[in-house]
Amino acid sequence: MSREDVPAAREPASAAEVFRVALKLGLTSFGGPIAHLGYFARTYVQERRWLADAEYSSLVGLCQLLPGPTSSQVGFLVGYRRAGWRGALAAWVGFTLPSALLMYGFAQFTSRTGGAAVRAVVHGLMLTAVAVVAQAVWSMARSLCPDLQRAAIALVAAALLLLQESAAMQFTAIGIGAIGGVLLCRRAALPNFTPPAGARLAGAWSMVAVCGGLLLALPVLAARAIHGPLALTSLFYRAGALVFGGGHVVLPLLRDALVPGWVSDETFVSGYGFAQGMPGPLFTFAAYLGAVTAPAHASAAWAILALVAIFLPGLLLATAAVSLWSRLAQAPAAAAILAGINAAVVGVLAAALYNPVCTTAIHSGVDAAVALAGVVLLQHWRVPPILVVALCVVVSVAFAAATGRL
Repeated sequence: MSREDVPAAREPASAAEVFRVALKLGLTSFGGPIAHLGYFARTYVQERRWLADAEYSSLVGLCQLLPGPTSSQVGFLVGYRRAGWRGALAAWVGFTLPSALLMYGFAQFTSRTGGAAVRAVVHGLMLTAVAVVAQAVWSMARSLCPDLQRAAIALVAAALLLLQESAAMQFTAIGIGAIGGVLLCRRAALPNFTPPAGARLAGAWSMVAVCGGLLLALPVLAARAIHGPLALTSLFYRAGALVFGGGHVVLPLLRDALVPGWVSDETFVSGYGFAQGMPGPLFTFAAYLGAVTAPAHASAAWAILALVAIFLPGLLLATAAVSLWSRLAQAPAAAAILAGINAAVVGVLAAALYNPVCTTAIHSGVDAAVALAGVVLLQHWRVPPILVVALCVVVSVAFAAATGRL
């Protein structure tokens, strides 16, 4: 009997066991969402045998269609399947905690430290962001825009954002993508998904209602204090609810919401660059942003608020979708709409690559050459992102020293 044919282990597990396994993954899973899914398959399917291959593939296929961080959603559902709600929370906390703490620590470091050397390091992190986002745009374009119709949708979305950069225009671009999908992507198909044993409709619609209700209610509740904790929660919750196509797409959504009213472009992009070298989910960038936007006495609380808010909608929707998928997939235009939305988010991210990522980070030919080298290393040579982070920082510091800026 082959390894793939071995049935998954069915005995229940404790939340503590789920947490230990997820924490190890959170400490060692470098390389972004696709790499995370590979680590999960090795750990949860091959080593622990908590799921069979077909069950795991079904969960991945489902989560890739939903807004939110795919790898975190998959881990959350694996924990739920293994040890119920406690297991789901344990899986999310274990996988998220290491990089969230590192991002919070970086926020504290940059807020208390200055000088030319720190500025050179920050600039290197900004160049890292250029390389990583460019590679993400290229990879997403190849997978999500495989034909002329979807490429056209992406180009229209990018053009709209370059002409007028705003949250309203982002939503308009995604809406146009959905309409374009209905008109142009009728041959798109949804992946097969087999709901795991025990999936029930009870409570699923309640989760959808809670998710939508918070999306509508939080902006109203935050209206009286536009820079208070409720406003922060509202901004991050909205971003988490609207991220289709991968974690990198959160960049334009958060940047539009936070710059310049909450943070500067330099602070935003440098934190995004630092996030590329962290294990675990990219969404822990929210912990950094929560900390740097907070009053001096509340950085930890605001970091936690931002972190929970950005993950919550995706986790709610993933849990509900496990039970509702058989009904949702029957909608005639579901596949076409999702295909159009995914194509549009490629355009949204491409526009963000130009502004703010490139316009903030690239100021010379040397900067452009370093960023291009980073793209080649990531895309062609498959170099781990943490090594690209190190390269960009070292070159940035060396160039600053050579030009007398240190």
